[in-house]
Amino acid sequence: MEVEVQLSSNMRKALLVLNCVILSIGNCGGPLVMRLYFVRGGERIWFSSWLETAGWPLILVPLIITYMHRRTKQGSHAKLFFMKPPLFVASAVIGVLTGLDDYFYAYGIAKLPVSTSALIIASQLAFTAAFAFLLVKQKFTSYSVNAIFLLSIGAGVLALHSSSDRPANESNKEYYLGFFMTLAAAALYGFILPLVELTYKKAKQAITYSLVMEIQMVMCFFATVFCTVGMLVNNDFQAIPKEAKEYELGEAKYYLVVVWNGIIMQCFFLGAIGVIFCASSLVAGIVIAVLLPVTEILAVIFFDEKFQAEKGVSLALSLWGFVSYFYGEMKDSKKKKNPTPETELPQTVNP
Repeated sequence: MEVEVQLSSNMRKALLVLNCVILSIGNCGGPLVMRLYFVRGGERIWFSSWLETAGWPLILVPLIITYMHRRTKQGSHAKLFFMKPPLFVASAVIGVLTGLDDYFYAYGIAKLPVSTSALIIASQLAFTAAFAFLLVKQKFTSYSVNAIFLLSIGAGVLALHSSSDRPANESNKEYYLGFFMTLAAAALYGFILPLVELTYKKAKQAITYSLVMEIQMVMCFFATVFCTVGMLVNNDFQAIPKEAKEYELGEAKYYLVVVWNGIIMQCFFLGAIGVIFCASSLVAGIVIAVLLPVTEILAVIFFDEKFQAEKGVSLALSLWGFVSYFYGEMKDSKKKKNPTPETELPQTVNP
């Protein structure tokens, strides 16, 4: 029995690392590809928001693989899907909220430089921490509080240079509307992450990684439906062929940017809910925040954005916060494995 528990623990850690990597790809690459769409001639905000979740059919690939694996062991008794109606409804509601968040975020990316939008998105950590406390009663340690403080300060340091990054051809109204739309996206996604964790906790069925992928697929499907309605109202489908022909990089590269946008953003969403499954919504928020300076550096490389001293300081603070949090987690994990007589609870001993 101890071997099985240890194996389960190792598998969870491996999944956590894998999902952190997937989340990193989506979190760093997503804003860059989205911004590339806009700076080279793309103008359809609803289309860009639609692309964030339009890659949901990709989830069918691992779902089919896991089903075939179950079928080899269970035969015809293997279930194709595990999701029950209440969980489906909850996932659909979160999906609609995600669709709204997609629009807020795409609007901000369209109007702001990557470095500016990224630092605003970093405020998501504070919203995630607050909603995690309210919704799932997240417990804070001195290490996690220190990590949140350092990561928030890192984002604040970046804010010192935001005004110098304003696009030359942008009006004050457009810039500030983009700013507040991005802030709204940070706040809403800061609410969505703990809401997903709450859904896991309240689900009246066992939460497996296969079920997590099903939840992801349903969420992204309904987010895509929400954005599709926006595209229909805005006549985006009729405008796409013309926009592709007029794209600065050429028509072929336009569709290449569009396809990779959908793939990379799917990595973000799958990684985020995977981290929540393996750890918590707060950990997902911290991973997203700590990747902020990486996005900043990539923006400097690919879009020639300035790299001031503030970005170097932010990088150091973010790494410090990241190390602080996981050092605290390691200490807490050791305490749970080797409890002292004073702290060991009677109910942990099985009869």
